[in-house]
Amino acid sequence: MKRYAAIVFGLAGILVSPIFTPGQAPAPASASAQASGPPPSIGDAIRQSYSAVKGNLLKAADKMPDAGYAFQPTPEERNFGAWVAHIADAQTSICSRAMGTPKAPSAASKTSKADLVAALKDSFDLCDAAYAALNDANANDTVQSFRGPSPRLAVLAFNVAHDNEGYGSMAVYLRLKGIVPPSSEPRH
Repeated sequence: MKRYAAIVFGLAGILVSPIFTPGQAPAPASASAQASGPPPSIGDAIRQSYSAVKGNLLKAADKMPDAGYAFQPTPEERNFGAWVAHIADAQTSICSRAMGTPKAPSAASKTSKADLVAALKDSFDLCDAAYAALNDANANDTVQSFRGPSPRLAVLAFNVAHDNEGYGSMAVYLRLKGIVPPSSEPRH
């Protein structure tokens, strides 16, 4: 039950976080605000979250030097390359299921930076299509997930949460190698 509550609160946080900027209250609804267009849909919000973590993951994979892909802080942990493979394989499975065309992942068999980055980019191609196809009419359509039938939106929100978890681990590995993670780089 605690796990279910954590998932629900996490999903709510992911979906709501792009709507508010820290230290900024939501703007009041006014005639001029409504004239600029409708508020973002739930699909727009999840796509924004996906886009942010996608950028961080691709930059993190790029920033780690080739030799760093074998870096493993402890014997119990994955090496950095295995994290890239894990994200690529999970996305391939999750996003292809959300599209209704399950695809077998294959990144875990790769070890070189070039091969792993290519697999990660391929998984993002699949996910880009899945997120682009999400709309209000199909967000609640049932798709098969790892846990059985689930609403398409929930499956894609889980993907964003999983990507963020993976990025968090990768960011620690980058820091251990003296590299500033993409999400901590100065904004211009």
